[in-house]
Amino acid sequence: MKGAPKSEIGPRVRQALEMVRLPGFEKRRPKQLSGGQQQRVALARALVNRPEVLLLDEPLGALDLKLRKEMQLELKKLQREVGITFIYVTHDQEEALTMSDRIAVMDHGVVKQIGLASEIYEEPNCRFVADFIGETNFIEGKVHSVDGAHTEFEAGGLKFLANASAGVSRGANATLAVRPERIRLTPAKPQDTWNAYPGDVRESVYIGTDTRYLVELAPTVSVRVRQQNVLPLGMPVLEGPVGVKVWVSWPPDSGRVLVE
Repeated sequence: MKGAPKSEIGPRVRQALEMVRLPGFEKRRPKQLSGGQQQRVALARALVNRPEVLLLDEPLGALDLKLRKEMQLELKKLQREVGITFIYVTHDQEEALTMSDRIAVMDHGVVKQIGLASEIYEEPNCRFVADFIGETNFIEGKVHSVDGAHTEFEAGGLKFLANASAGVSRGANATLAVRPERIRLTPAKPQDTWNAYPGDVRESVYIGTDTRYLVELAPTVSVRVRQQNVLPLGMPVLEGPVGVKVWVSWPPDSGRVLVE
């Protein structure tokens, strides 16, 4: 706070501490603070100077999960209020999506893709980006044909229709990426989508908000499916035992063929 009038120092210190949920901690010494509190004090020290650009390198790493999520929202609100540009470095995928207006995904110092959070998640330009942001199924195969924006893709004796990323050409070895939450699980064959395949449930894990399945479609093709638990309990798809026969399906626009 170099150069700030004495009359401003106290109010600005209190305001900065309130921003990081530490009101009344002005007189505490470092040894009287927990690791998470020390990290928040470091953040307050940066904010109290009201910089135009602030570099945040894993600023919430020492916080417990609940406080971390609360602070994510607080930081985002704070950024909007004070108008400071935040350059936020994190390896936490969910945090990157939550905090960012624009994301740059880097691999060994090379920027792989820059875009809005929705663009990075929905339209990754390579396997590294698709794998880094969120959970993804990767199916290895070959491009059968390309028709405009869509690609017909072959793997394990099955054919899939999906969006094509740049550089996709007929006959090329490629990877089909499909998000688990975009795959629908039904006891009978659906009639409203191109990608629909019978399969066997090999794994079923109930985690409260949703259930996660591993479904084998062919000896060399399996997909993970994430289905929210919004239907009544007792439905065969939700509570079916391992080995139950099901159908998996997803719209062509939910899959993306990547060549890198």
